[in-house]
Parts: sequence; C-alpha cells; structure tokens
Amino acid sequence: MNDIERKIVEDLQNRLNITFFKEELLFEALVHTSYYNEQRQSGRVEIRSNERLEFLGDAVVDLLICEILYKEYPDLDEGMMAKIKAAVASEEVLSDIARSLKLGSFLFLGKGEEKSGGRMRNSILADTLESLIAAIYMDLGYEKVKELFWERFRFYINEVLEGRKLFDYKTALQEITQKRYHVIPEYALIKTEGKGHDKVFFVEVRVKGETYGKGIGKSKKEAEKKAAKEAYEKLVRDREDNTGFPSLRGM
Repeated sequence: MNDIERKIVEDLQNRLNITFFKEELLFEALVHTSYYNEQRQSGRVEIRSNERLEFLGDAVVDLLICEILYKEYPDLDEGMMAKIKAAVASEEVLSDIARSLKLGSFLFLGKGEEKSGGRMRNSILADTLESLIAAIYMDLGYEKVKELFWERFRFYINEVLEGRKLFDYKTALQEITQKRYHVIPEYALIKTEGKGHDKVFFVEVRVKGETYGKGIGKSKKEAEKKAAKEAYEKLVRDREDNTGFPSLRGM
C-alpha cells in the first residue's frame, strides 16, 4: 500500500473501532476491479481485487443471517426462514448497511467508475460490504463479525417480519440469477383470455430459455409476480438439493 491507501485503511479501522492484524486484507476488501485493472496496467503486480473476498463474504453473510434466524426466532419454519434470508441478504439491504457505515467513502475505484457514480451504486456497495465482512472473518474471526453486524442484520429481519420491508420475488429472483449464473430472468406473455375487466394474463419466466415459473393474474404485473415466486421457490429448493439450474451446469 502507498501512503494514501494506508491512510484510508486506517480511517476505516477507526470508524469501525477495530484493528486488523493484516491491514493488506482490509485494503484488498476495498479494491474494486476498476481500480485493480488500472493499477495492474500501470505495472503494479502485487495488488488484488476484492472479488475473492466477496465470494467468501457472501457465504459468511448467509451464515450470520441463518444463525440469527435460528437462535432468535424459534417459531419460524424453514420456508419462512429461507424467504427472510433472501430478503435480508439482498442487494438493497446490504447496500443500506454499507451506506450506514459510509463505506463508499473508503472505496478504491478506477477513474471511469468514479466519474460514473460508483461510490453510490448499490451493487458496488453491497459487494464491498460482503468483502469487508469476509476480511474481518479471515483476520479477526467470526465472533468479531457477529459483534459488528448481528444487530444490524437483526434490525432488517424485524423490518421484514413486521411488513415494513416487503419481500419482492421479482427482485430476489433477478439478484440470485445474476449473482450465481450471470443472467437475468426473462418474462414472456404466453396468452390472454377474456375481455375488459375479465381479462386474464398468462406469463412464464425463463432463464437461459428454460421455463422455471408460470403465473396467472388479472394484470401482466400480477402474473409476473406469481411466476417469479414459483421460479424463486423452485430455485431455492434446487439449491437445497444441490441441483441448481440443470440447464446452467458447467457455466
């Protein structure tokens, strides 16, 4: 790290009231791919982006949310726990938490990403939060992660349970297909029946051309939501069975 980078890393530690044994790991958590690419092009070979930490952090966040749900909400069944976890592990919530920490101020971005508003972009903030959590996990342990983030995630769990943050199946489906398979779901209107106020819409949602959910509603939007719900729940079941999307194997 150069002096400017080291100062930013120290400032973040002060903000979080933690001290890393390996500050390089925290620095890595803050390095967006755009900054990494610029630095590599300038001949800096030792720098690493936060993508690997983000991968680990995704799992640590899931573990933390699941532990909170299991220990503090004993009356929730497995299906409800899965839905709440998906809502709380969403890009929207993770970016909210990142903003509460002012994490965008500590990011290392490339010049182009900086100009395009990357510091405030939900996807970048959410990914960086996951990277930060992974770095804390690796350097300071899981107990420190719980100390720093247990109450933050529990707050959002309560928001979902009390209806202030509603579960959006279309958003959840898109996030999980983008994150796991780098594709977005496509909605197709198959047919309509009836006329006027009695009109009914039939919609399918597809991933890589394969149908994963069907919905029927009095509006196209309602039908899409029902199709997304069916597809999302199928995807969750498949993941629990370690099957995933059959058509996406080997991607």
